[in-house]
Amino acid sequence: MKVAIYARVSTRDKQDPDTQVRELKRYCAARGLKIAFTITDKASGSVSDRPGLNQILELVRQRKIDGVVVLKLDRLFRSLKNLIQTLEEFEALKVKLIAVRDQVDMTTPSGRLFIQVIGALGEFERELIRERVILGLENAKSKGIKLGRPKTTPQKTEIKKLRKQGLSYQAIQSKLHTSKGAVWRALQ
Repeated sequence: MKVAIYARVSTRDKQDPDTQVRELKRYCAARGLKIAFTITDKASGSVSDRPGLNQILELVRQRKIDGVVVLKLDRLFRSLKNLIQTLEEFEALKVKLIAVRDQVDMTTPSGRLFIQVIGALGEFERELIRERVILGLENAKSKGIKLGRPKTTPQKTEIKKLRKQGLSYQAIQSKLHTSKGAVWRALQ
């Protein structure tokens, strides 16, 4: 069976997809699967428009592979809707999906049920993380913590003094190593 292996790491994580690729190659060698393509992505699992994922889908649609091998289903999708749509397409095209650590076999009804449950749990987990982040931001705001990038505001008197000396906004900015916005705010 000719397969494509797919590895994904989140952009915010300082992970390397090579760890996943090594494990997938070992698995394929042990199962006698021929690796035709190795595809990686550095993107959030919640984003369905990923270059590597798009490449996998194109290979499936062109029938260049018989299967897709991933380490875990959450590496492929976290949205239940996208997961189900893609798996239906795989099934229609007779392409098998293998999730190594989830031990998923798409040829059985129980394997298909398991995939739907795993997809729902992945989506649930993503929503929980999102809720926690929002609660954390609201908590920080309620404590008076300013969110966002801190504004660079050198001494207003220094900016006004340099402006009175005839320096331009850009010259003040360069001299004080500050942003254009900081100079503008100080002079308003």
